[in-house]
Amino acid sequence: MTVNLEVAEGVGTIRLDRPPMNALDMATQDRLRELAEEAGRRADVRAVVLHGGEKVFAAGADIKEMREMDHAAMILRSRALQDSFTAVARIPKPVVAAVAGYALGGGCELALCADFRIAGADAKFGQPEIQLGLIPGAGGTQRLARLIGPSKAKDLIFTGRMVRAEEALTLGLVDRVVPAGEVYAAAHAWAAKLAQGPAIALRAAKEAIDGGLETDLDTGLALERTWFAGLFATEDRERGMRSFVEEGPGKAKFL
Repeated sequence: MTVNLEVAEGVGTIRLDRPPMNALDMATQDRLRELAEEAGRRADVRAVVLHGGEKVFAAGADIKEMREMDHAAMILRSRALQDSFTAVARIPKPVVAAVAGYALGGGCELALCADFRIAGADAKFGQPEIQLGLIPGAGGTQRLARLIGPSKAKDLIFTGRMVRAEEALTLGLVDRVVPAGEVYAAAHAWAAKLAQGPAIALRAAKEAIDGGLETDLDTGLALERTWFAGLFATEDRERGMRSFVEEGPGKAKFL
């Protein structure tokens, strides 16, 4: 399989495994969607790490495969391409991308689907599709602009240039840079910590933030209000408040 899901201690690792560059061909895209949906359903997965290995995250689409496609074929395929990435973005649990080496084109777009991005000092990001006479097609024009702002996104997309980890951090494209070789450990630690938290409240927070960003403030506040009130029906809310009153803040255990 070109993508695998491994689960340990509440953390599901979705691992790309298509050497040498983890090119995202159609079969890999479809498998990615399947595993993202599986991770979303499984009760033993409480947080997710996206990982491509210690040498490369994903260097983009399979250009040889894509070159054989004409306009009609891509009209039929483009929705499935976006849907596979959207499935990752909609995993109702915390998701962190562990990025080592290249994250280009579809690889960068995949990282954008995570809630948090940790990059190795050797990481390089970019949306080079313009150099092929194309634009990003797996969410890059939308998610990148929402994350770092339209002007910075246009710079990267119009030029197709690569940025190293430190510049990506300055741009807001990544959230943390760690030494090369420590990326997965850092990402797993982040995910493992959140895997100990209240699962329904974490889902509520993610859906309220993501849903609110796609609409106006009043609608976003209504979404927040609905989730906030609904959490008062959960066992985790009772456990968290009881622990706060009896033991003080930050000591609640939700597993």
